[in-house]
Amino acid sequence: MGHRIFVDGQEGTTGLKIQEYLSGREDLEVLKIDYEKRKDIKARRELLNEADLVFLCLPDAAAREAAALIENNHTKVIDASTAHRTDSGWVYGLPELGEAQRERIRNASRVANPGCHATGFILSVYPLIKAGILPKDYPVSCTSVTGYSGGGRKLIAEYEALENQDYFRSPKPYGLTLKHKHLPEMMHMTGLEHPPVFLPIVAGYYNGMAVSLPLAARALNKNAGAREIWELLSEYYADEPFIHIVSYQDYSLLDEKGFLHPEALNGSNKVEIFVFGHEDQILLMARYDNLGKGASGAAVQNMNLMLGLPETAGL
Repeated sequence: MGHRIFVDGQEGTTGLKIQEYLSGREDLEVLKIDYEKRKDIKARRELLNEADLVFLCLPDAAAREAAALIENNHTKVIDASTAHRTDSGWVYGLPELGEAQRERIRNASRVANPGCHATGFILSVYPLIKAGILPKDYPVSCTSVTGYSGGGRKLIAEYEALENQDYFRSPKPYGLTLKHKHLPEMMHMTGLEHPPVFLPIVAGYYNGMAVSLPLAARALNKNAGAREIWELLSEYYADEPFIHIVSYQDYSLLDEKGFLHPEALNGSNKVEIFVFGHEDQILLMARYDNLGKGASGAAVQNMNLMLGLPETAGL
């Protein structure tokens, strides 16, 4: 058998999807815990220490507790919670930030998987700040529309209950305290000096998301309109297997009414980044599966790197 993998939190949305990605792979052995023992500390500690790599698909506090149960130097960990995303002892699991980040993940024993909203935001913003185009003190705003699976099992059950169909038909903005849990990693990984004004919206479909960021060309550090931004992103992500910068002013991926569908990349680990606009105004939009590159797919991608396997294996 190959590398031994344990999913702690195997019954949750992310855990189930990771197991789906891993099923049928002959280079891996997925360790299982009996359903009735999934909260048994002794049983979990044994599997956490037996595995070569562990996925933590748990709430923040439980993820911290699980990480502390590992008592050896060989078990690698990928945490899907928000618990360690800005922790200096953990590597942020977004290899597309550059070869240096990819190498850190390859050599890491502890990797924090990115948040779903944060993934599209960071992929859009990071290259612009690195190139000196977007000021670090720019007043960034961002809107993200996501399927209800991002809310976990409880929200899924609420959305799919027949008696709630009328209530959940329309999109629901949330996080209106402007203190969303993904904001710290958005700032930490991009270098922004101020948190973006971030509006997440949950809609009445299962999975798929679109993260959009408007920019005013007059407020950028360099003379860059939509086309210049598109050229920069195209060059930055040219060699990335999972990132596709959609051709400039190509509206063929919209439907006949001009709508962009957040669900188009469901079931994949891909991200499409669109650049709309002109010389004065720019709109960046990242489209991907919140359960794929937004969660479980990204976790498997990081696992492949950490175990020295082909990065795209199983994806």
